[in-house]
Amino acid sequence: MSIQLTSISKTYATQKAVNSISFKAKKGEIVGFLGPNGAGKSTTMKILTGFIKPGEGVVSVNGIDVVKNPIEAQKCIGYLPEHNPLYLDMYVREYLQFQASIYKVSKNKIAEVIEKVGLGSEAHKKIEQLSKGYRQRVGLAAAILHDPEVLILDEPTTGLDPNQLVEIRELIKELGKNKTVLFSTHIMQEVEAVCDRVIIINKGELIVDKAISELKTSNEQVIKVTFDYKLEEQFIQRLPNLIHYKNTVDNNWRLTFEAKEDMRAVIFDFAQENGLKILGLNAENKDLESLFRELTS
Repeated sequence: MSIQLTSISKTYATQKAVNSISFKAKKGEIVGFLGPNGAGKSTTMKILTGFIKPGEGVVSVNGIDVVKNPIEAQKCIGYLPEHNPLYLDMYVREYLQFQASIYKVSKNKIAEVIEKVGLGSEAHKKIEQLSKGYRQRVGLAAAILHDPEVLILDEPTTGLDPNQLVEIRELIKELGKNKTVLFSTHIMQEVEAVCDRVIIINKGELIVDKAISELKTSNEQVIKVTFDYKLEEQFIQRLPNLIHYKNTVDNNWRLTFEAKEDMRAVIFDFAQENGLKILGLNAENKDLESLFRELTS
């Protein structure tokens, strides 16, 4: 496995940022790494790159223990952190030459990565002159310059316009064919478009680790219903195949079922049998965004 975390924990003072997280990722796999703000994503990524040490557990990259041999592990890793650190007074080519010297990479690679990330028109400028989107591209160019086997990307599409976003999305997909990519973002559509698998953490704990294809073939249904008066939770719980429910406001409910049959008909019959009127009844696509909201709200 290119990435392997086993029972990783990290505590800051009295707050447990990461609580016994374990997962693996292999070559040729793009893994979406999701969670609300403060869930522990960036801490996990910093542990993976050797930037900080875990309090407990073992983490390895390409079979190299990141704690015991951080320099060797980092040679295999390309990392774009959330707050992309750049030397703003350097020119783009100058900065990439500096990065190439650190990794002992031929300067011939610089032109190649500039072309790959679409920096050609900006390569002669100082980094301070670039837009946020182009600065992201510089950070991504630096991350792939030494052709690492593992790419860890924390919010790589931040600040990109729609056209740039499509280009970088395609680049990540291309890179993911022969690398292991761990890709953190708040844009769920990006994950569905780019990733093979999704990992969701919340409050420092891993709560989902599934293939995107598995999520899409789920029998879960989300239905929004409005009754003519407010019901008690105990009454709603009588609905068959109900696995999650939420009273969103007043008489409105968001109901999640696990069933192959269309549960809208069941809700309609339930209302008829109990003397209720339905004022609104809509099925919501069970996409990644709705699953994320449901699990982390």
